[in-house]
Amino acid sequence: MIWTICLTLGVCFLVLLYLQLRYAQTMMTIRREQFNETVLRSLDAASRNMERNETMVHLKEVVGLYADTLDLYSSSFATDVTMTGMRAFQRRIRNAYIYEREVLDEVILRVLYESSTDNFEKRVDKEFLVQTLRRSLRNNGVELKFHYRIFDSEGREVYRCPDYEPKGEDYCYTQTLFRNDPTGKMGVVSVHFPELNQYVFEVANMIFLALLFTIFLFVIFLITVYLVVRQKKVTELKNDFINNMTHEFKTPISTISIAAQMLSDGKLQKSAETYERLSGVIYGETKRLRYQVEKVLQMSLYEGGNIAMKMQPMDVNELIDGVVQTFNIKVTQSGGQIETSLKAERCIVNVDEMHFTNIIFNLMDNAVKYKRDDVNLHLLVSTWNEGNSLFIEISDNGIGIRREDLKRIFDKFYRVHTGNTHNVKGFGLGLAYVHKMVELHRGVIKVTSDFGKGTTFVITMPLGKE
Repeated sequence: MIWTICLTLGVCFLVLLYLQLRYAQTMMTIRREQFNETVLRSLDAASRNMERNETMVHLKEVVGLYADTLDLYSSSFATDVTMTGMRAFQRRIRNAYIYEREVLDEVILRVLYESSTDNFEKRVDKEFLVQTLRRSLRNNGVELKFHYRIFDSEGREVYRCPDYEPKGEDYCYTQTLFRNDPTGKMGVVSVHFPELNQYVFEVANMIFLALLFTIFLFVIFLITVYLVVRQKKVTELKNDFINNMTHEFKTPISTISIAAQMLSDGKLQKSAETYERLSGVIYGETKRLRYQVEKVLQMSLYEGGNIAMKMQPMDVNELIDGVVQTFNIKVTQSGGQIETSLKAERCIVNVDEMHFTNIIFNLMDNAVKYKRDDVNLHLLVSTWNEGNSLFIEISDNGIGIRREDLKRIFDKFYRVHTGNTHNVKGFGLGLAYVHKMVELHRGVIKVTSDFGKGTTFVITMPLGKE
């Protein structure tokens, strides 16, 4: 069920991201199209205004040539109006209209002729072109900085703006100048905007913020899924731990209960040998219970950060030899043997005696638990020096560890199963405790294993003062 929910939410997030990207792309496309339309419309208006301005300039010049004639005619006409009748007045109006129309036609023809014969570069009023273009863009809501170049009909550049820069010129807008003139008299103005991309992307800024927020939520979702799955595995391990703890405690408690009943049963004849045997059973099972409780308490202490380390210089060779002598009884009872090779010459290390002893004991105890049934156990404990470090190696010829289990053997509650859940006694705490203690001693522990052949643990410890 949880994977179905996660998959559904993941697909929803991905679809949402896709829709946001498509929407952002569409909005940028629309904004660019609107900008293109605005610029082309502004260029057309600027071109028309420049042509109109040129016409007005020539018109003023030509009209000035006829000003005296028109004024004279108008004065004469005004005088005659006061001296003649209505019919004469109408005749004079008609004659004035015909005269002024002829004058106007002559003025227009002269304007067209003189403007078309001027040099193209001289005809272009650069300042007026820039002003009218900027005004047209501003009226359409665009106030971007722009650069421009002017070309003649043959494509030769005749002018460029003083502050011209090539940035953005790969996307230029062009407009024909003097469109009503012969082809050879036309020109082209090319305009580009260095900040065009920023202008287009402005519309998508909020969308991108929403997109980033969605991605952030998606990452949080993935982390949450990871934590949920991890917590699920931890819960399974804890349940396994509880089951194993119940099994581990049930057996010695039952044994103690049976022994106590036998001692309290008055019907049974009890010799000194029987008392000694039953007392030994009770003591052994009690010791076993105490050992298991201590392992749980050890993990509880280091999880809470309440471990008080009493660090002092110790001869690791002597400490290991003492643990081996104590543990040798347990190994020999199972038909195995322990071999030592303590070759480290510099063996003084700052350690907590109790916890470091537990490290070595737990590693050797782990070898006994996972020994092979077809061969006798063989343990090898070695020490040597490399550089400024002391190496401790504990190897066995047990069942080994699968590759997929190697990454998790130091996890709390994790146990390498061998078929039957309870055929190997323990809580899955020993190696987790070892790993934590080695870290607190500023050391490093590594493990290699060949499944079916054996396992090797190597501890690297920094040397202290001898």
